[in-house]
Amino acid sequence: MKKLALLPLIALMASPALADTPEETAAAALEAAPVWDGHNDVPIQLRGRFRNVINDFDFEDTTDTGPEHSAGRVMHTDLMRLREGKVGAQFWSVYVSASLDEPEAVQAVTEQIDVTKRLIDRYPGDLALALTADDVEAAMARGQIASLLGMEGGHSIGSSLAVLRQTYVMGARYMTLTHSKNTPWADSATDTPQHNGLTDFGKDVVREMNRLGMLVDLSHVSAKAMHDALDVAKAPVIFSHSSARAINGHARNVPDDVLSRLPANGGIIMVTAVPGFLSEAARQWNANRSAEQARLEALWQGQPEAVEAALSNWDEANPLPKADIGDMADHIDHVRKVAGIDSIGIGGDYDGIPFAPDGLEDVSTYPALFTELARRGYTQSQLEQISFGNMMRVMRAAEDYSARVSDMLPIESPVPD
Repeated sequence: MKKLALLPLIALMASPALADTPEETAAAALEAAPVWDGHNDVPIQLRGRFRNVINDFDFEDTTDTGPEHSAGRVMHTDLMRLREGKVGAQFWSVYVSASLDEPEAVQAVTEQIDVTKRLIDRYPGDLALALTADDVEAAMARGQIASLLGMEGGHSIGSSLAVLRQTYVMGARYMTLTHSKNTPWADSATDTPQHNGLTDFGKDVVREMNRLGMLVDLSHVSAKAMHDALDVAKAPVIFSHSSARAINGHARNVPDDVLSRLPANGGIIMVTAVPGFLSEAARQWNANRSAEQARLEALWQGQPEAVEAALSNWDEANPLPKADIGDMADHIDHVRKVAGIDSIGIGGDYDGIPFAPDGLEDVSTYPALFTELARRGYTQSQLEQISFGNMMRVMRAAEDYSARVSDMLPIESPVPD
């Protein structure tokens, strides 16, 4: 009889009611392994809003940025919200426009590296420049947000391996091979292909990045360039801010035949919060709106007011479908299914987008995303891999490969006559 009396108590102790809630699982994961975010565009906000004059810029709280800057959009990022979002390491994107000629891009990216370092130096209690995986761990142990630099777009090296090497010396630890346009050596996902992926020089760029220990970022490149880079790479690659093309067909997303190669390479896709890359309905809306605008401009040539009025009426009748936190979790689910839990990271692209998904409005909202993943059955250990562990493994692997080939001579290419 006593044994029988214990059964209800045992059943109660084993019941889901006493298990960790999704909120508790997510909180425990982010306490143990804060988010290592693959892509944030604060540096281009500094350039666009303040022309890189930042001595009076308050990065503690940017919620008062707005009407006088960037059509009223408040910045997505500040120290207060990074802390709230449990961000422990951040790749700051030193992006410059792909429309710049290469010599201008080289100067501009140097300016962006400079302004980002100056921002980091202004907040030594909160931020620390990190050049290695050990630096990341040390900064976080001190309670600082480890701050790494990522170059977005190969146009910024001016088709020069020497410039690539010098940007590494300046602190850049990844480079996205293209941005929205092709480079002379790599095809972009959003431009008309010219090279059938990577040229021979483009493959040398990948090899030299591997030799340096600089991460090869395949966001923004064409699917053929993704495959070419994976064919050449000796170290894990990253996608710093992309999502799954099987769910949203945008060219910026990664097809399954590329995702399926990540386990063998050891690389990761850092799933992004860009609404147009998450929601297929939003992608279709964008295409339909572009078509409608083209139709109206053909119909009302030389009458921009008529076009604007008609397009405004179309917008009112056809509201943009919103992406939300569930859409981002769906992409993570898909990557897990195709490439496995070891292949997932997070790359929000905050301050590089005009607006974010519902529930993920700024960098403070990462705990909500991890709560949603916990609700879907992800364990604390798996959440820790996604938030931090996978990216740390990738960076260490890139550094380890570089150390193993330290006696390899730099790849040389002749300068123009």
